Amino acid sequence: MSDNTNIIKHNAEIWDKQAKSQCAWSIPVSSKVINNAKKGTWQIHITKKPIPTNWLPLNIKGKDILCLASGGGQQAPVLAAAGANVTVVDASIKQLEQDDFVAKRDNLSLTTIQCDMRDLSQISNACFDYIIHPISNLYIPDLTDLWKECYRVLKIKGLLLASFYNPALFIFDRDDELTGKGLLRPKFKLPYSALKDNKNINNSEEAITFGHTLSEQISKQIDAGFAITGFYEDDHPSPRFLIESFMQTMIATKAVKL
Repeated sequence: MSDNTNIIKHNAEIWDKQAKSQCAWSIPVSSKVINNAKKGTWQIHITKKPIPTNWLPLNIKGKDILCLASGGGQQAPVLAAAGANVTVVDASIKQLEQDDFVAKRDNLSLTTIQCDMRDLSQISNACFDYIIHPISNLYIPDLTDLWKECYRVLKIKGLLLASFYNPALFIFDRDDELTGKGLLRPKFKLPYSALKDNKNINNSEEAITFGHTLSEQISKQIDAGFAITGFYEDDHPSPRFLIESFMQTMIATKAVKL
């Protein structure tokens, strides 16, 4: 297998374990949340705050939505309950099983597909009104094919709503002793790769992550054919790093397929 294939396989296995252990991003939403969504009261997140309604309106009945690298039984079932036609793509089969669980429990219709987020060949051209892509592209080493595939599967005037880390987060040494002293020490040059941080794909018990530059995150969306029509910064829902005490490290973009 190529290194890229090994990375995706490894990260999928790590997320399978996360799903089994019911991490924060693998706990299915309750039937109460689904019932409220069926009545028109719902929200989903790609950062800490809910997606603004001028990005994703409350009335999405009949809209075709792709939840990209977004398994876990949290976003897709809510959108399906609100009346959208939802497809979920994720590399982790266990994350997708959380979505299937909610769909079966609450009598929802949605489609789950296990694949690399950069290869949507199982999906036809121009078939989605929206793509919801919450922070997850840090698990792939390059974003070029990701944005091209997003462009391909969206309808004309379709929207890509994506979130990702500000790459500044990846620069600093993650040393508990330094953190305890309130110190930040620059250590890594962007773009960041965990493989350069002495992490072996075959032996690591953590996901292999990548800190992409803003050029990769934003300029490559534009290169793929998108126009960026919305932008905001926000906090991470579960901050873990010292730098998050000093700046908002999450970025969200709204891009339209021209």
